[in-house]
Amino acid sequence: MVAAYKFKPKIVGFLCNWCCYAGADLAGVSRYQYPPHMRVIRVMCSGRVDLAFILRAFSNGIDGVFMGGCWPGECHYITEGNYLSLSMMHLCKKLLQHIGVSPERLRLEWVSASQGTRFAAVMNDFSNKLEELGPLGTGEGLDKLVKYVGKEVTRLREEKNGK
Repeated sequence: MVAAYKFKPKIVGFLCNWCCYAGADLAGVSRYQYPPHMRVIRVMCSGRVDLAFILRAFSNGIDGVFMGGCWPGECHYITEGNYLSLSMMHLCKKLLQHIGVSPERLRLEWVSASQGTRFAAVMNDFSNKLEELGPLGTGEGLDKLVKYVGKEVTRLREEKNGK
């Protein structure tokens, strides 16, 4: 008898060093159960995650991208990085929808360092949603968009640096 294959989504998580990463650590130390499908990328602030990073993750076959940041008003940086990540998230969801990728594959949540249970609950919910959506097919439109965004980011950086 052959066991049925159960889809396990590949998730990349960009977690704020100060809050969400600490919340994930607390969830692990406290042994709260959540799916192990996420690969964590620890960032100093959720506002530092570039749109091209998210699009590149999807173009490389990642089924979902999670961003976790500090609660609004609790950001450790003067620029309030969580507000920057929120505006970037809205833009990215519109781009994903435009190219035919479900915007539900991208999720932003605020998780405090003391909220290990919340982190586990959010990850369980996100993983279940991705299981419902199924695997992400690599689309030609997504590849073109990533190349375009990468070129634009490079051009803007050079323009900013006076090159």
